[in-house]
Amino acid sequence: MITLVKPKPKDIKNMQELVAPEVASGVILPRSDDEISTNIRSYIIAKDGDKIVGFCALHIHAPDLAEIRSLIVDKNLRGSGIGSMMVNALLKEAKEYEISRVFTLTYQRRFFEKLGFKEIPKSELPAQKIWADCIKCKHFPVCDEIALIHNL
Repeated sequence: MITLVKPKPKDIKNMQELVAPEVASGVILPRSDDEISTNIRSYIIAKDGDKIVGFCALHIHAPDLAEIRSLIVDKNLRGSGIGSMMVNALLKEAKEYEISRVFTLTYQRRFFEKLGFKEIPKSELPAQKIWADCIKCKHFPVCDEIALIHNL
């Protein structure tokens, strides 16, 4: 049975191991242990018993704007609904913070569209996103990710 919980700092090592192949391929940006620790409250993890099988984060950019980022599900469990469970939980959390818009940058357009996200031009993203995160990407400045937004 999959449960969603907030991670603890001791979970960071297992989170890094889960995401390592996607970081290596350039699908997900690398995050240092320090960066994850600093933002640990932003994350949600999916657990199957004691094993972490997925995680993602809700990163708040402005009083009315947040981002779903670093979404990963164990490759053997993709398509089982774990990603949707995590995104929906973070959309609920965004509503609790009275955030009205949640965006994502992704290669998985259809996944997010099924959850109510709509494509937007990347030019609508906050400049701090580009200079804080995108500049670290091995694909920068030629980004082929799609920007999508969900209005709550």
